[in-house]
Amino acid sequence: MDGHTSVVIEADGGSRGNPGDAAYGAVLKDASTGETIAERAECIGIATNNVAEYRGLIAGLELYNEHAPEADLEVRMDSKLVVEQMSGRWKIKHPDMKPLAMAAHRLAPFGTVYTWIPRAENAHADRILNDALDAAAGKPPRRTAAPKAVDESDKPRPRGWHPDIGEPTILILVRHGETEHTRDKKFSGLGGDDPGLNADGQAQVGATAEWLAPLAEEIDAVVASPLRRTRETAAIIAGQLGKEVVVEEGLAEAAFGTWDGLTFAEVQEHHADDLEAWLGGIDVAPTGGGESFAEVDTRVRRTRDRLIAAYPGKTVLAVSHVTPIKVLVRLALDAPLEALFRMELAPASVTVVSWYPDGQASMRMFNARPMESAFIGR
Repeated sequence: MDGHTSVVIEADGGSRGNPGDAAYGAVLKDASTGETIAERAECIGIATNNVAEYRGLIAGLELYNEHAPEADLEVRMDSKLVVEQMSGRWKIKHPDMKPLAMAAHRLAPFGTVYTWIPRAENAHADRILNDALDAAAGKPPRRTAAPKAVDESDKPRPRGWHPDIGEPTILILVRHGETEHTRDKKFSGLGGDDPGLNADGQAQVGATAEWLAPLAEEIDAVVASPLRRTRETAAIIAGQLGKEVVVEEGLAEAAFGTWDGLTFAEVQEHHADDLEAWLGGIDVAPTGGGESFAEVDTRVRRTRDRLIAAYPGKTVLAVSHVTPIKVLVRLALDAPLEALFRMELAPASVTVVSWYPDGQASMRMFNARPMESAFIGR
């Protein structure tokens, strides 16, 4: 086993045409050091992306059994379909997938952990599979650019803490309380059914409003998404704070098209290919005229800029939804859009971000609720 007690497989597959010329890439790494133990890439003829992804997983498991068969194993892939099916959470319905999944299960040791990762974090496997496809097509292999020398004087310096840069605009971001759609875990976005708060949601918001009440003098404005559940949430909180509510259209939830009102399982059943594409691509919109994550990101970025310009150095309580709040957090942290998949927000929770005049930001709180004490103010 060469001393490897814990290893990681990074696997990917790709098809130029879907179906089309396809290949897989698989890399076996030491989990502690990141050292590459072995890698394999191969063209597999005409196939779909999903078939190629499963073939990449199988190749990775073969490498595991050849080089570190006694080690703990985690498999990391950017295919939500393969990860969920191998984890047992999604059914395997397509006849091409069933024998591949069975082969993978036979090779995987008991206790294998399957983890979805953003495409950008699967670059090694993606590169070698594309090198294989390029070689088969007679193209030169892709090269990774050498790292540039860093001039220490040009290194970005932390900002947002220096006393001379001015007062920040503080956004206290509140997710709306529970609705029937929230409780049933249904897609609920702009242009959909627009449900109001249920009794539990009203109670959740009431508790958050009481929690925020001591900050009434520090909060300069209350703004809300135009959807019913956010306006109702804002009204309860604003009543506690003694403020008026201003509607801000840009804080609305993403539009989910024909998925609106459906559960994740129902969307998977009726729009499986579209769902897989949406989960794997920030530029892909839901079926029937929804918004892609990239479109929501642009809209929310502009909304943030408007709020900062309208309330410089002020504290604004903004009532919004899961996706816009996650986008604001990712902007504050300068994280990739794929980071949205790694955040979770409870109904009526509070997230606080400060934006400084130089454009820098700091996150002070994330997904907090009344029973959790934390610093909100300046």
